[in-house]
Amino acid sequence: MKDKYSAVWISHSSIGDYLKCPRSYYLKNVYKNPLTNRKVTIMSPPLALGQAIHEVVESLSQVPVEERLDKLTPEAFENAWAKISGDKGGFFDADQEKTAKDRAYSMLQRIRDNPGPIAQKSIKLREKLPYYWLSEEDNLILCGKIDWLGYDSETDSVSILDFKTGKYDEDPNSLQLPIYLLLAGHSQSRPVSKAYYWYLDRDDAPQQIPLPDTVSAEKQILTLGKKIALARKLNHFNCHQIDGCRACLPLETVVKGQAKLVGLNDYGAEVYVLP
Repeated sequence: MKDKYSAVWISHSSIGDYLKCPRSYYLKNVYKNPLTNRKVTIMSPPLALGQAIHEVVESLSQVPVEERLDKLTPEAFENAWAKISGDKGGFFDADQEKTAKDRAYSMLQRIRDNPGPIAQKSIKLREKLPYYWLSEEDNLILCGKIDWLGYDSETDSVSILDFKTGKYDEDPNSLQLPIYLLLAGHSQSRPVSKAYYWYLDRDDAPQQIPLPDTVSAEKQILTLGKKIALARKLNHFNCHQIDGCRACLPLETVVKGQAKLVGLNDYGAEVYVLP
């Protein structure tokens, strides 16, 4: 019998954690603070910036098309930024935060000046976190949050749009788009016709990305999911390096009690910033 509570949930981020370092995967996705029974995560200025931008932009999909740009206001941005201001966003000082905040505001201004898909029809999925059973036999669930699903009424199809707030391009071998394509296909009935990345730091319009082959992608993701499930079963999560690596060492700082707790995230995990 299917039981989503005993299943192993995998996503683009958790697969990436495992590929970088199994120990990092364990500390992010399995480990819980023994004093609170809560998972732990680290906040940093780039993550904080991305969180604020996504909160403002993704909320627009719930608003009628003709009202969206009216909701893209400085007040909405300030409300989102207040949640990650200061220590909560891992900022060391006011100058660092101002630089990040100015950069974030310019991204939203870019959308206001060039709304593109934001000013067009879209679809809002019912689930806050879309998921489906990747393999009932292996007790694996694939999940992930899609930033935006545009709707093309002429073809009755949807397009995937992912907002990028970082400074670097997505790795061409990344599993993010294949995972989003699979999730979109299982979370709603319309076919996916196009996919885009929008690099908000530099581009006035989204870049169209070729759609991957879902059959081979699902096989690759299933293979990785089985490896992760086996590692969890055996409790085998060793770092590839003897003294730890860039992926796991920051989290080891949290485990040792040497990081600062600044709050809880939307999933109830403890959020820390490094000294």
